[in-house]
Amino acid sequence: MTAYRLFWGILFSFFLPSIYAEDLLDVRDHFSDPVPVIFDTDIGGDIDDAFALAILHTMMERKKCEILAVTISRCRGNALEYARLLNREYFHPWIPVAADLDSPANGPGHYSGQILDMKNEDGTPRYPWEAKPAEKPLPLLRRVLAEAKDNSVVWIQVGEATNAAALLESGPDEISPLTGRELAARKVRLLSVMGGAFGFQDLKWNKHCEHNIVFDIPAAKKVCAEWPGEIVFSGFETGDAIRLSVCGLQNDLKKPLPNILWDSYCAWCRSCGMKEPNHPRPSWDLTSVLFVLRPEIERNYFTLSPRGRVTVLDDGRTPFIEDPHGKHRVFLTSPEQNIRVQEAFTNLIGEKHEVWLR
Repeated sequence: MTAYRLFWGILFSFFLPSIYAEDLLDVRDHFSDPVPVIFDTDIGGDIDDAFALAILHTMMERKKCEILAVTISRCRGNALEYARLLNREYFHPWIPVAADLDSPANGPGHYSGQILDMKNEDGTPRYPWEAKPAEKPLPLLRRVLAEAKDNSVVWIQVGEATNAAALLESGPDEISPLTGRELAARKVRLLSVMGGAFGFQDLKWNKHCEHNIVFDIPAAKKVCAEWPGEIVFSGFETGDAIRLSVCGLQNDLKKPLPNILWDSYCAWCRSCGMKEPNHPRPSWDLTSVLFVLRPEIERNYFTLSPRGRVTVLDDGRTPFIEDPHGKHRVFLTSPEQNIRVQEAFTNLIGEKHEVWLR
């Protein structure tokens, strides 16, 4: 009996690492815990925001995350109602969405309004919706963080840093006696930013001024300099190297119909002057989602830079200086990892849960 137990004990120990894989990023207390997520986005411009939010919904169906809120940093077209519609199409309509509709930074969209206006062959709306009052991001962020468990929230920022900077500047109010900085320090476990460009693998990217940084440089400077917790950056170069599979999108999203992701992708292509929906889009925003929700080393999706500090320059460049005491790191991928991540995106975007049949 003793030898029998010893045999199974050794066998179990041998397989233990593959059952409880080590994490590159510590975002869970336990491997089975769903990660509470704030998704902060400039959805409505490029299509990668929509795909990233769809992946979050897929992971929520798998009980790997819980979307606490969607906040919009720059409203592109009718992005507020589009985000609400996307939540509803994935059967999570209760997720709150907030946007500042009066911001001077708002601009036209490339697919959000087109989706809301789509009609079926009989003239009925393809995606019926109704306008609702808009809440601004800051009150929603303060409320969600105040109600969250300490050191639990992963904030995924795939647009400008506008909302995060506003939180840092906020003081105590009727929602919470804590300042915004105190809420961030107490409640946010990790800030995952799609922003900047870094020359770890090609020095040319050190000169690149990335879109999410450039469109609100003061906010990006503030967040990089003052955010009290850990930040990981997915630079422009990472998403640019991992392109979405057009074949995968065509095969997996055309049916069942209507499919809001396929319609959004087609609308985006048309708005950019393409006759056919055949552009292999970079996966910028998707990386900031996948890398924090799939952090296990054995998946081999990414590696991390050494610790350091990212600084935002006046022109939008984002130099990284290595510092063992720094709170910033950068996602890095190899060509082999890029292939693996692209396959994961194809599977997650095209996954058809029972929600499609509800």
